[in-house]
Amino acid sequence: MQKDGLTYAQAGVDIDAGNALVERIKPAAKRTDRPGTMSGLGGFGALFDLKAAGYSDPVLVAATDGVGTKLRIAIDTGHLDGVGIDLVAMCVNDLVCQGAEPLFFLDYFATGKLALDEAARVIEGIAAGCEASGAALIGGETAEMPGMYSAGDFDLAGFAVGAMERGTALPDGVAEGDALLGLASDGVHSNGYSLVRRIVERAGLGWDDTAPFSEGSLGAALLAPTRLYVKPVLAAIRAGGVRALAHITGGGLTENLPRVLPDGLGAEIDLGAWSLPPVFDWLKREGGLEQGEMLKTFNSGIGMVVVVSAERAEAIEALLAAEGETVHRLGRITAGQGVAYSGTLS
Repeated sequence: MQKDGLTYAQAGVDIDAGNALVERIKPAAKRTDRPGTMSGLGGFGALFDLKAAGYSDPVLVAATDGVGTKLRIAIDTGHLDGVGIDLVAMCVNDLVCQGAEPLFFLDYFATGKLALDEAARVIEGIAAGCEASGAALIGGETAEMPGMYSAGDFDLAGFAVGAMERGTALPDGVAEGDALLGLASDGVHSNGYSLVRRIVERAGLGWDDTAPFSEGSLGAALLAPTRLYVKPVLAAIRAGGVRALAHITGGGLTENLPRVLPDGLGAEIDLGAWSLPPVFDWLKREGGLEQGEMLKTFNSGIGMVVVVSAERAEAIEALLAAEGETVHRLGRITAGQGVAYSGTLS
């Protein structure tokens, strides 16, 4: 006897839901159009015209990243609107450190069972992050994979491509005596959440409990989106004098700043140059974290470091402040290796 025929939907994959998601997010993607955009969502590939974007001899720069275990909090609380911004920020903030302008972005959304409303909220956030950083959302992929994810779970990956004119790459010309300008973060951003979750567990708190360090729930406070530094930093680069940029992600100041310094040069940072934001002060106290652990795990209040020539430091600091950034004069480039700290993180 012939067995009853199965369908892909019975196996747990709903192609119609995926198509409905694409149609739903097309207006959000359309809002991110910029010079160079050539095609909308739905094709097998996405086109982008570098000449129309204004480049004559471009070098492309690519970056990819995810959101990490911050997603666990977003899924558990249902606060999904900001993680799309996180995804974009983790990619485009890296791109700009090379001196590149982000041009376009693609996302990958993987889940066991596609929930249309939840997925749309995430991708609306991705579109908002793209719009704020000047990148076009030109494509992506939604993967429905039954058996690979627990009910309600999903994962995200992002892919950003930027460009710069040949010969303008950063870092460039970093020298002893250069000034270090720190741009304030908007919280924990998207790194260190495995430790954050362990500290919350140790404290015996739930995501719906009042945050010990701010108003509102603990889950909502910890889900503050990663700050997008692209437009202010590009303005600083174009003004001249910026020699390097370091996005302070996993590894903190200790690990990320040396990545943009040439051999034989280190950095000297005064920990008294800024105040530890309340969320980090709470994590430090509740987790019993040593200062060194804080500085190589979290951004500790500094999300981007701008290395600038000493003679241009005051002007670039003023420009960044006018662009809406909170700027701290952290220290300077020195002979040596690695990052040396003075003072106390408090």
